[in-house]
Amino acid sequence: MRFRLLPALALLAACSNPTTEQQATTTTPTVKPTAKATAKPSLASSANKPAPKTDTVAVAVPDTAAPAAVQNVAAYLAGRPPQAGSPLAVLAAQPAWQAFAKDQDKSWARYGSTHTSRMEKWAARELDSVRAASTTLFYPFSGPDFLNAYTLFPSSRTYVLFGLEPVGSVPSQAALRNPALFRAVKTSLWSVLNFSFFRTNDMAVDLKSVNLDGAVPLLMLFAARTNCQVLAVRQVQLDAEGNLQAASASTDAKTIPGAELQLRAADGSPKTVYYFSADLSDYKLNTKDAPLRYARTLGPVTTYLKSATYLMHKSYFSKIRNLVLDQSQYILQDDSGIAMKYFPRKSWEFTYYGTYRRPIPLFAKQYQPALTVAYQDSLRRPRPLPFGTGYNWQQTNSNLLLARRKR
Repeated sequence: MRFRLLPALALLAACSNPTTEQQATTTTPTVKPTAKATAKPSLASSANKPAPKTDTVAVAVPDTAAPAAVQNVAAYLAGRPPQAGSPLAVLAAQPAWQAFAKDQDKSWARYGSTHTSRMEKWAARELDSVRAASTTLFYPFSGPDFLNAYTLFPSSRTYVLFGLEPVGSVPSQAALRNPALFRAVKTSLWSVLNFSFFRTNDMAVDLKSVNLDGAVPLLMLFAARTNCQVLAVRQVQLDAEGNLQAASASTDAKTIPGAELQLRAADGSPKTVYYFSADLSDYKLNTKDAPLRYARTLGPVTTYLKSATYLMHKSYFSKIRNLVLDQSQYILQDDSGIAMKYFPRKSWEFTYYGTYRRPIPLFAKQYQPALTVAYQDSLRRPRPLPFGTGYNWQQTNSNLLLARRKR
């Protein structure tokens, strides 16, 4: 795919609105619709139990029957061949999809050489013990970014993502037949494959233009491109008490909509991805606190924060910030996550990676002198970061911080 190189500031100004949060909560909760949020097993295979088969909300699937149906849709969206003999294999034989697939292969190959392979090697070396302890990955302000979460934490069993984007559903046959689909997908992926983050507002417009109605199609696409098989997709929700349930037609104002994706990784291990559409600002959580109630049931988690619009630097995102600090054993973040001043020094130890200078001009007010001091410490020099990430997307300007809770 040919990419236009836009000036970085113009791109970032369009990429994320400071009021557009994306948030995540991962879980292995058990789902008893009326149960209190205390020891819940997961809707998916939290320990080693199969997901419940009752109360499933039907999702529009354009192919034959699950699980091949949803996997074929995921592959088709990702530019990978659907199962031979399936209805989508007929569509994939057409020149438009063939050109799209060839273009996607080139783009993902380039992304693999500049990001994925470097991220995998770095994480295997630097996050080895962290990964072993990260059964559940919590990713607030994520949007549909399963891609980076899985690349860095492929051994996690459950991934919980929160964002403002609508939940969405498996694309309809009409959407998959729409010739505008390929351009919309390519445009939506352009910034994440070039700069490692979503241009959230543009993505929403692009996908709506072809009736792809939210995060689910991109979650499916990223699953396919990370060599995971999509086994099932279903709609779920958090009730007012934070209990995870199958979605219901009768909801109240405090219900949080979501989706559950059951995946099988290339090594055969089961994965569950939850995506919830919710506003995590204090203003919303004061009256609609199901996300907080739910997250408190997850137990110790690893939290990942990237391109989080510096929201948790601000006083009016204190509830989600405090929850992350209370629930996390590890936090991996760029400088847009939690400001250093909020970490109790007696409780955390830090490892710094890459380079910290200043935020991009759009977020200049979020400069942290304490990070500059840390990155200039001659006795504990920052470790190399061999890939670009976050708003300072160039490798020479990117940073990550690994915070470990002290034992």
